[in-house]
Amino acid sequence: MFNPTKDQVREFFCQAWNKYQDAGVLTPLESIAARWMVEHPEYHALLNEPEEAKAQDFSVENGQTNPFLHLSMHMSLSEQIQIDQPKGIRKIHQQLMTRFDDEHTAHHQMMECLGKVLWESSRSGEEPNMHTYLEELNQLI
Repeated sequence: MFNPTKDQVREFFCQAWNKYQDAGVLTPLESIAARWMVEHPEYHALLNEPEEAKAQDFSVENGQTNPFLHLSMHMSLSEQIQIDQPKGIRKIHQQLMTRFDDEHTAHHQMMECLGKVLWESSRSGEEPNMHTYLEELNQLI
């Protein structure tokens, strides 16, 4: 299983952003990342400063959103939807896109469910419960 460090994740996003801005050739994964980075202009200044990005501590206690976690969740959802895993997530996504008429809003709604399931998993030390995840997602439609 691929388990990058905090610095590796931040470096990946900053490098992909730099390549995107320079109209460089992006890998498929970088293309997905760039698509979501474009959707979040509030992160652009940070993405332009890799050393600052690596040094910052985004504390929930201080009411801060971690842009790298947020972008990673967008990427996770994109992959889940593409491969329809867990089974049924693609249909839920389509229904949410119809409801909100916006993929970004649909992702943000779904992200709440993903975050909740991941938080529960980290608290319990168990694998994320996909049944609970799908139940949470179905409540959105």
